[in-house]
Amino acid sequence: MQIVDAVKSKEEIKRIASLLEKHYGSIYSHMWIFGVNAALRISDLRLITMEHALTGKLTLIEGKTKKRRSIPLNATAMSVVQRRHKLNPHHNYLFQVDCNRAKNKPISRQSVSAAFKEVGGILGLKLGTHSMRKTLGWTMYSAGERIERICKVLNHKDSGVTMRYIGLTQADIDSAYHEYEIRF
Repeated sequence: MQIVDAVKSKEEIKRIASLLEKHYGSIYSHMWIFGVNAALRISDLRLITMEHALTGKLTLIEGKTKKRRSIPLNATAMSVVQRRHKLNPHHNYLFQVDCNRAKNKPISRQSVSAAFKEVGGILGLKLGTHSMRKTLGWTMYSAGERIERICKVLNHKDSGVTMRYIGLTQADIDSAYHEYEIRF
């Protein structure tokens, strides 16, 4: 499995959404915006039904871990849901494709992965479907959120996994010695 990056600035997060819209269309841009706000794995994200999303609260069993999750959708995620519903009121899935070959099916992980990878290449990032989850974790961390809370949001068992996951680097650790100098 390819290691992908967390996106570490709000400007880059927005730029990715813009490039996805420009090169691939609204479904990819909307998935990125929704995904960085919901922090779900692509396997769970692509199976969200329109009806479920419209409730404003996702309750699901994660495909990978089989853990129960409850995610209240924030205003940004709900704006994506509303836009998707307005554009596609007949869709069963929040991120459903309309091509003949995949009629009434959710977007494929492969197509999302390819789009994210190409946009990441434009920006010099290792971008993939997991970047959405990692980006929310990094955003929380850089805002000063406790690692234990980030761990719970991402549904990780321990904080060590979360720190590696969000891309906490040795340089980040080293800078703490200068930022938190205790002077006498």
